[in-house]
Amino acid sequence: MTVWTWQYEGYNPLDERVRESLCVLGNGYLATRGALPECTADDVHHPGTYVAGCYNRLTSRVAGRQVENEDMVNLPNWLPLRFRLAGQEWLTPDTQAVLDHRQVLHLSSGMLERRTRYGLGGGRALSVRQLRIAHMADPHLAALRTELTAEGFDGVLEVEAALDGGVANTGVARYRDLAGRHLVHVHSGTTAPDTVWLRCRTRTSDIRIGLASRLTADAPVTSEHPHPRAVQRVSLDLAAGRTATVDKVVALHTSRDPAISDPLCAAIARVAEAPGFDALLVPHRTAWDQLWRRTGLDVSGEAGRILRLHLFHVLQTLSPHTADLDVGVPARGLHGEAYRGHVFWDELFVLPYLNLHFPEVSRALLHYRHRRLERARAAARAIGRRGALYPWQSGSDGREETQELHLNPRSGRWLPDNSRLQRHVGSAVAYNVWQYSEASGDAEFLHTKGAEMLLQIARFWADSATWDENLSRHRIRGVVGPDEYHDAYPDAREPGLDDNTYTNVTAAWVLTRTLDVLRTLPEPRRRELVERTELDEGELERWEEVSRTLHVPFHDGVISQFDGYGDLAELDWDGYRERYGDIRRLDRILEAEGDTVNRYQASKQADVLMLGYLFPPDELRFLFGRLGHSLDDDTWRRTVDYYLSRTSHGSTLSGLVHSWVLARARRTGAWEFFQEALRGDIADLQGGTTGEGIHLGAMAGTLDLVQRGLTGLETRDGTLRLDPAPLPELSSYGFAIRYQGHWGVRLTLEHGSLQIAVPSSDRSPIDIRMADRAVPLEPGETCLLLLRD
Repeated sequence: MTVWTWQYEGYNPLDERVRESLCVLGNGYLATRGALPECTADDVHHPGTYVAGCYNRLTSRVAGRQVENEDMVNLPNWLPLRFRLAGQEWLTPDTQAVLDHRQVLHLSSGMLERRTRYGLGGGRALSVRQLRIAHMADPHLAALRTELTAEGFDGVLEVEAALDGGVANTGVARYRDLAGRHLVHVHSGTTAPDTVWLRCRTRTSDIRIGLASRLTADAPVTSEHPHPRAVQRVSLDLAAGRTATVDKVVALHTSRDPAISDPLCAAIARVAEAPGFDALLVPHRTAWDQLWRRTGLDVSGEAGRILRLHLFHVLQTLSPHTADLDVGVPARGLHGEAYRGHVFWDELFVLPYLNLHFPEVSRALLHYRHRRLERARAAARAIGRRGALYPWQSGSDGREETQELHLNPRSGRWLPDNSRLQRHVGSAVAYNVWQYSEASGDAEFLHTKGAEMLLQIARFWADSATWDENLSRHRIRGVVGPDEYHDAYPDAREPGLDDNTYTNVTAAWVLTRTLDVLRTLPEPRRRELVERTELDEGELERWEEVSRTLHVPFHDGVISQFDGYGDLAELDWDGYRERYGDIRRLDRILEAEGDTVNRYQASKQADVLMLGYLFPPDELRFLFGRLGHSLDDDTWRRTVDYYLSRTSHGSTLSGLVHSWVLARARRTGAWEFFQEALRGDIADLQGGTTGEGIHLGAMAGTLDLVQRGLTGLETRDGTLRLDPAPLPELSSYGFAIRYQGHWGVRLTLEHGSLQIAVPSSDRSPIDIRMADRAVPLEPGETCLLLLRD
């Protein structure tokens, strides 16, 4: 491998799902898994093509109940292209001898290359080379080039290409008992000798889908239309040592696309106008070159190579094309069907990175949340609260999509799913509104849509807080924190926990920040907002009071994850590791034993420590001080160590957060957790989950750890603040950012120094702040700052 390639050697059916996820090609609009075109969906392979925001809802019967789920739809498969010697069986790596097999993901150009040599017996072989792209310049196009070379024989090779509308969502084994056939009314036809089309629609959401495929070869192309496919065939006369080439160019549109009349007509027109494969590569490569320049990541070694892969997948899921769409951040990218393609809180780990490179994409993702603000307000009203309650899982229209039951594959039991009580997702939305505004300088957004979201989220938190006379504190009861393992007290009849520290502190931050924003709004805008939302001074006074009196529990000199956490039993960690080895999913292990993790001081992932991820030390001290607590360094370090020894890391986000926090708290262990975060998907550390889709939040988070975590980079109060805490293993690297209209600001961290270069422009100077100095940096200037130990 090189720093710009990701390569797999040999064919192993057990590895295919992971390879398919990590070899996805996408462009922010659509993405296609890295499945082999001659293979169909089965227990080994799962070809899948997904369009951002394309959802459908189906009802299934589970454990005697009718359960409704909304899924990101697996759209018609455009990949199929298979081949065989005339009159013989189709060649696949599962049925034919494979002499050599290699897949190479070319990160620089967004291209997947595949080489396979099939043994045909008698010294004969067929060499197959394929190049595949999801076009980054025209997001509705994809293309596949297949080069076929006969070795040791002359003969006729039959090639069949297809558009397959008979697909289903079968990519996640534990969902297969649920309804997964989302496509109906599949029809196909031919528009030209070399072009076929297929149209269909989703069963419930009634999204119309149109595909058109043009096949080019050095032989006549014929077509037929066995339902539910559109098939093209060509017979190639192969001569030993000679290569025949077949090119397949595909266009895809849906009725959600702007500026089209009909998706099928648009697809047919687009594929007719598309140039050949070689010409398509030119703008595609140019688009990728521009993306890499705008991100400008330069990290050496194996860490740098993995970070570049992570960035590649972030860009394929959330590209500049995403800015034109009404979509959120899918937790598993556009890479598979896990989590049903839903939008969780993962934007909390993604937008801080995007803000400093593609602020237009961040703004669009926040628009997704704003468009669903009324739905969030309805959800709050449904539980008797004011304000906005954003759902833990969101899909097409912003209603709560969290499943009511989930399957424990270890025990085979369907269990109640209480994760919808993770109401802290609203604080994540508010946090991203503020972070985006600070990084971009987009006051217009903050003063309009941003202020509206902040106000309604703050209103929800204030209305959720109840006064406790015994504590003389406000409390937020009946929630679930980021940990996710704990959803109830032991033996409790009702789910929910009281005073989750992460929830309460972030709620206090939302209230405080919203009050600040309202004070600084231009008076005409403030008046409009107050009138429309019926906001009065009494409500603002309550916000101020609640923001200072929310209860934060402590025990044994450390911050409690929630009220009563310190009363739970200690777990025999060594015993469980000895019995089970990998105990990341401790909740499933204990449930299968007839026990529950609710009884123990055991966390799935960082919960309290998430506060150290979100807030720099001085801001976290300020928040605790405002709540009446002194948070000194010793208390925070004790808290970090306490939860570090009680966390199973059952989430890919856990290693990332612990690395970030440890880099600031004591450095020891930070690099090891960073390595785990880097390897989460490439090594499939969660045991089979990567094959169901990558973990986008963890991938973006590793990039942001390098960008903000180790440099202490903050965009606050119109200044660019820096407080470097480089790890010894990663003390020299560089990257470019886009900050408040300055494109390509370059930061280079070397041993003991930080260089900042601002490109020439007509913008105002950048105010650089460090703990011991302030430096105004004019466009066109470079400064070198020596770091102090």
